[in-house]
Amino acid sequence: MGKSLPVAEGLFALTDAGPRLLGSTCSGCKASYFPRTSSCRNPECDGGELEAVEFGPRGTLWSYAVQNYAPPPPAKYDEPYVPYALGVVDLPGGIRVVGRMTRADPAALRIGGEVELVLEALCRTADGDDLISWKFRPL
Repeated sequence: MGKSLPVAEGLFALTDAGPRLLGSTCSGCKASYFPRTSSCRNPECDGGELEAVEFGPRGTLWSYAVQNYAPPPPAKYDEPYVPYALGVVDLPGGIRVVGRMTRADPAALRIGGEVELVLEALCRTADGDDLISWKFRPL
């Protein structure tokens, strides 16, 4: 049995309060960023300090799209191809994040509906390790 590894370091964490996305908020203009950044990108900002923040655990589904067909070659994917949905989610703290949904069934996805941040396997490596990423589960 393989290990569970993050798809990339520094994007999310499993805290005592549950999974969170790791971001930044500018102390000057209050702009929020995901993933974390070292400088504010707001051209109207007079320059504030970037503070580390955690986003989650719940948000509102702003929009989504279901990928019902396999990508063309040379893309690789597991056989048989399994459709998936990408959602755009508004999280507390003024940030909008794109993430995979746990369900691809349009009947389970409702724009304006509440979703919950979860950490789940995105795929498996050739070595049998699960690559873990954030996803959103409709409530």
